[in-house]
Amino acid sequence: MAFQQGLSGLDASASQLNTIGNNIANASTVGFKSSNTQFSDIIASAFNSASSASSGIGTQVSRISQSFTQGNIQSTGNPLDMAINGQGFFRMNNNGNITFTRNGQFQLDKNGYLVDATGNQVTGYLAASNGTIVAATPTPIQIPTANLAPTPTNQATVGVNLDSSSTVPSTTPFNPTDPTTFNNSTSMTVYDSLGNSHIATLYFVLNPPPATASWNTYLTVDGAQVPAAGTPIGTLGFNSSGTLVSPPAAPPLQMGQIAVSLPLTNGATTPQVITMSFGNSTQYGSPFGVNQLVQNGYTSGQLSGFTTSPTGIIQGNYSNGQSKNLGQIALANFADPQGLQSLGNNQWGESFSSGSALIGAPGSGNLGAIQSSAVEGSNVNLTSELVNMITAQRNYQANAQTIKTEDQITQTLINLR
Repeated sequence: MAFQQGLSGLDASASQLNTIGNNIANASTVGFKSSNTQFSDIIASAFNSASSASSGIGTQVSRISQSFTQGNIQSTGNPLDMAINGQGFFRMNNNGNITFTRNGQFQLDKNGYLVDATGNQVTGYLAASNGTIVAATPTPIQIPTANLAPTPTNQATVGVNLDSSSTVPSTTPFNPTDPTTFNNSTSMTVYDSLGNSHIATLYFVLNPPPATASWNTYLTVDGAQVPAAGTPIGTLGFNSSGTLVSPPAAPPLQMGQIAVSLPLTNGATTPQVITMSFGNSTQYGSPFGVNQLVQNGYTSGQLSGFTTSPTGIIQGNYSNGQSKNLGQIALANFADPQGLQSLGNNQWGESFSSGSALIGAPGSGNLGAIQSSAVEGSNVNLTSELVNMITAQRNYQANAQTIKTEDQITQTLINLR
C-alpha cells in the first residue's frame, strides 16, 4: 500500500509544482490571479468496517482554486487602459461569446470599438446624441470619431457694473466708431448654426436727465449694428441701490432679459435669436467692469482625447474645448467567482457554479471603481511562491523516499530463505 500512497503523493506534489510554476510564469501578466492547490486524503473503507482499523491510501488534488484578491494598480499613461479597484470583471464580447476579464489593457480597433489584445470587445452602455448615458443591455462600446457638431449661441449672460458717476456722452447720436458717443463697451464671441464665429460688441450709453439711472444698450455684430443704425436693443434701468429693475419681465423673457435677432447671410440659420440676460448687472459708484460674459455656443471640434471617470463614463475631449459622454463601461460580478471557468488569455467564462453575472455600472452595489490610465498587476507574491516551491519539493522528495523505503522492505521479504 505504501507504493500507492507514495505515488499519490508524487502526483499531488507534481500538480502543486505545476500550479506554482504557472503562478511564477504569470507574475508580470496584467490582471492575472494566482492559484493554489488544495489536497484531500483518500480512505479505503468497506461497508460496516471499523474506520479506526484502516489507514489512508494517499492524497489527491481536490481543487485548484484561484485567489481573486486585488492586485497592485500601476499607472501607464495610456488613457484607454483601465484598472478595477475593487470587485468585478470587465464584460467582453467576441461575436456573441461573452467572457470576463480583469485585464484592462484596451485599444481602439479600425472600426472604433474598444477591444483587448485578442480583439474581444468591451461592453457597456451607449450614450445618446446629447451625451446622456442609456443604461440598457450592455453592448460593445464604439467610440464615435466624427467631429462634434457646432451649437449656435441662443443664450448669453452679461454682468457689468456701470459707473454711477458717469456723465452723458458729449456727442450724439450713437456711433460705434466714435468713442465720444458712448460710455463703455465690451465684446464676446458668438457662434451660428454652422459653427462660424462672430464678434458681438455691446455699447452702453448713459441717458441724459431726468433718466440718469437709465442706459441705452446697443449691439454690433462683426461691426454691423443690430437691429438697425441708431436703434438700441433695450434700456437698462437701475434703482437708487444700484440694482437692475428694467427691462421688466415680459414672458417668455424674464426680468433683465433682452432678445435680439441676428440677420446672417453666410448660409447659417437666420435670423439667429439670442436671449441676453443682464440680471447680474449693477450701477455702483465704481469704475466700469465686466464681471460675467458667458454664452452657450461653440464651433465644431475634432476628438482629441479621452478620460474615464471612476464610474466608467468615457468622456471625449474635443479641440473646441468641449467634452461629451461617449459611453460607460459595464462591470460584472458573481456570487461565487471561484466557480468561473478559466479560458486562458486572461479570460473567464460563466458556469453553473459561479452563478449568473450581476451587471452594473462601476461603483454601484459591490462593484469596484475604474481607475483610468492604469492597469491592475498580477497578484502573485513571488516570495510566497518560492517558499511554496521549496515546500512542494520537500514533499516530493519525502514521497519518493516512501516508495524507496517500501521497495527496500519488499526486497528484504523476497530475499528471505
